[in-house]
Amino acid sequence: MSAKKKMILGAVFYENFELLDMYGPLEMFGILNEIEIVTVAEKAGPVKSTQGPKTVADFSFDNCPPLDLILVPGGIGTLAELKNEQMLEFLRNRSQTARYTMSVCTGSALLAKAGLLDGRRATSNKLYFDMAVSQSDQVEWVAEARWVEDGPFVTASGVSAGTDMALGIVSNLFGRERADWAAMVSEYEWNDDAGHDPFAKYLNKGSDLSG
Repeated sequence: MSAKKKMILGAVFYENFELLDMYGPLEMFGILNEIEIVTVAEKAGPVKSTQGPKTVADFSFDNCPPLDLILVPGGIGTLAELKNEQMLEFLRNRSQTARYTMSVCTGSALLAKAGLLDGRRATSNKLYFDMAVSQSDQVEWVAEARWVEDGPFVTASGVSAGTDMALGIVSNLFGRERADWAAMVSEYEWNDDAGHDPFAKYLNKGSDLSG
């Protein structure tokens, strides 16, 4: 009897992506033997995060294999990518055949700019919510949500919310017990209520805060 084929998750990187946006969800997806993760960027090779550490993209947009799942992070690099037609076209093309196209934080701004969220509900990082909203007035932007699922598109709020979203998708794909197992072995306390958003009170207050 042949082994069941794994789902392929494409982690899409770009310069100055947010580390936890990507690696929080990848921890939850990667711990499962049902999913294989591949790293993708416009050009193969090292891609620097906002925090400094680099990730090696094994595939470019041109030679990326077929993807069942797509994960797009946010970060300060989002601003440059909003003007990158290669990125937007890659997302348009690959989302057509993906089971889920997911974003974390300001990654939803890229999906909106590409026109993928038109007519759908979506959310984004609360501190910089208006940045995502400004990319499309055809999206029903949800200001208070940990993550929002609308058909094949799933958008998470800021940074750590992506990990909760990932477990929600694991539950959709493989059952609640599998999601609970992934959270348990990671010693992660899963906020499994997509509508519970304790950070909504900071809506668009990013410019008021300094680290």
